[in-house]
Amino acid sequence: MEETPSPRPAAEPGRKSEPRRRVDRRAYINIPGLARRGRATIRQVVSLLFGGYVASVESSRRRGGRGFLFRFRAMVAWVFRRFLDPEIANQPFPVQLRMRLEMLGPTYVKLGQILSLRQDILPEMVTEELRNLLSDLPPVEFDQIRDIIEAELGSPIDEIFAEVDPIPLGSASIAQSHWARLATGEQVIMKVVKPGIRDLLYRDATLLRTTARFLQLIIPRYQPTRVIDEFCEYTLREVEMTFEAENGETFAENFADEPDVVFPRIYRQFSGDRVLCMEFLDGMRPDDERVRSLPEEERQRLIDLGAEAILRMLYQDGFFHADLHPANLLILPDVKIGFLDLGMVGHFDPVLRHNLLELFYSMVMEDFDGAARHLASVSQTEPRSDVAGFRTAVREVARRWRRQSRFEEFSLALLILECIQLGARYRLYFPVDMVLMVKALVTYEGVGYILDPKFSVAEVSVRHVGRIFRQEYSPKRLWIEVLRVAPDIVDALLKTPRLVSEGLSTLEERTRRRPQRPLAGVRATLFGGACLVSGAILVGLGGPWFLAAVLMIIGLLLPLRRGD
Repeated sequence: MEETPSPRPAAEPGRKSEPRRRVDRRAYINIPGLARRGRATIRQVVSLLFGGYVASVESSRRRGGRGFLFRFRAMVAWVFRRFLDPEIANQPFPVQLRMRLEMLGPTYVKLGQILSLRQDILPEMVTEELRNLLSDLPPVEFDQIRDIIEAELGSPIDEIFAEVDPIPLGSASIAQSHWARLATGEQVIMKVVKPGIRDLLYRDATLLRTTARFLQLIIPRYQPTRVIDEFCEYTLREVEMTFEAENGETFAENFADEPDVVFPRIYRQFSGDRVLCMEFLDGMRPDDERVRSLPEEERQRLIDLGAEAILRMLYQDGFFHADLHPANLLILPDVKIGFLDLGMVGHFDPVLRHNLLELFYSMVMEDFDGAARHLASVSQTEPRSDVAGFRTAVREVARRWRRQSRFEEFSLALLILECIQLGARYRLYFPVDMVLMVKALVTYEGVGYILDPKFSVAEVSVRHVGRIFRQEYSPKRLWIEVLRVAPDIVDALLKTPRLVSEGLSTLEERTRRRPQRPLAGVRATLFGGACLVSGAILVGLGGPWFLAAVLMIIGLLLPLRRGD
């Protein structure tokens, strides 16, 4: 008789449980649902194309368009208007795009938010309008949220929590958050994926990737395949709460030596694929009036902490908060800073991180030639890319920016962003993580100016970037790198004698071969040609046909003979 396995006991609060199994995304995709969603998406896309055409005709009309061609275009636009909502059709194209994305639902709202960051690819008027996309959406009824929590945790909600607030603290496109108190007394936030969002996102991602391949053939300049892949990579991770839990634990581990930089503690035993239970951080937003009333010494300490945390994430760890804005920052008691909403993160590999550190340092020190060189080195090029032209343009933009800006208004983040925007003109492309890096730097600068109107970006940055440089190139760090690659070096040294021996043997074998004569075969070709000419003369003069035939055969075969 088999022994029935005993249930695994619940983990103690704060103790990590075993990682949960990743969700099989294909299980959420079915053909009928995909077809229905495809029809709805195509309808909005076609309406957007019609609306864009109407907007272009109206723009031409305002510029004084006339003539037969304009009248024909106006007639086509009149026909298109019959199929469009007048309230949308009368708007400029960027506004139409934003409204259509909102009508398509959460997936496309998230897509628009990602597109609003790609100022290096899309026109500024489009990215500016996409920043107005709805960020707060209507909440889901708490009964549905309760069902999801109980299904994920496998227990009635009253057995896990002493108290749960049915009114959400916030409701975004993918998830909504509720305050709760555990049975053990800790205050927590329950972040729950809204019902139906997961399968909707997976279907939309499939449709978007298919559409992107088609658009890549039509508008390759805007890199639709690249943009959609980036969107899917980030958004599909946000819908699985296990990723955010892992991000929170990684950040906490990276900043274990800095107790004044706080990340919410993750309660794995009360979390799942659609539910995340994390510590409730009670603090103030940086733009809160109470923060401005803090003593100057505390505000300077907060600026220093924020600079250290963000620059360390970017240029030391290469693992950073990719959705950073004042709402995701908290000023905590005892002069501490807390980071929230860790679902969207960016990654820099060591080579990219090093180059970006050099880029930022060059900008801080106003070494614009070095900045142009480092920025070009991290770009992705194609055969038509103009790297030299890009570097010249970056230098000119940086110097013009510096001349036109007062020191206290000099924004390094916006300067880097403007330089990145030049990439599309010269056919250089940058990873989306770089744009997210600029967003983090903009937040760093913005919060600094809120806390201290006289905040000096360069002064604070030099201090912290200098510290990172000293750590990166310290003798201890260099020795660790040497030890890390030591096995490869030893392996190469052990293989060197054998490789040298094999190389010498190959060289010796090649030198022993008899050199081929450069004119080998020429003699046979000349004799063959002479035989063909002789045969042709005999035929022309009526000579013996058999002799002419023999000469012609010899003339054809002789050049094919391999001679010495």
